[in-house]
Amino acid sequence: TVTQGFSMSQKAVVLYSGGLDSTTCLALAREEGFAPYALSFRYGQRHSVELEKAVCNAAGTGAVEHRIVDLDLRAIGGSALTSELEVPKNRLDSDEIPVTYVPARNTIFLAVALGWAEVLESCDIYIGVNAVDYSGYPDCRPEFIAAFEKLACLATRTGVEGRGRYRIHTPLIDLTKAEI
Repeated sequence: TVTQGFSMSQKAVVLYSGGLDSTTCLALAREEGFAPYALSFRYGQRHSVELEKAVCNAAGTGAVEHRIVDLDLRAIGGSALTSELEVPKNRLDSDEIPVTYVPARNTIFLAVALGWAEVLESCDIYIGVNAVDYSGYPDCRPEFIAAFEKLACLATRTGVEGRGRYRIHTPLIDLTKAEI
């Protein structure tokens, strides 16, 4: 398949929740010439609407394949998204990490995506982190993404054998929700 002059043979894993950010990332991966492989997680989140949208829309959005991985992050707790803690209606500007932060969620998601990318023989992973999120969530910051890229090259057969260098694509990182 060829889209806008690019060969669609190069694969990329796209972390795909079914929401605005991940859907935009999936479309951008396709636009940039990648064959996107969507990866979603059922991690014990209280809301299921986005995951339902992911199931319904992955193929129509351009995913070559869509997988859902079950993880029970409720078992470790620590977030209003995976426990009975109240979810605030309005996010206040604050230097504090919000109660909706799920401990190490993006680290865990990227680790699983890295494993699938290696199986697919891909060195490209897309994640929809953005400026609105990294102001409060530690695993949405550019420094975290750079560190994970380095880890990916040290922790995989592909990286150790020099067969490729992993790249974590964050096309939304400097955008606001309105810009996305």
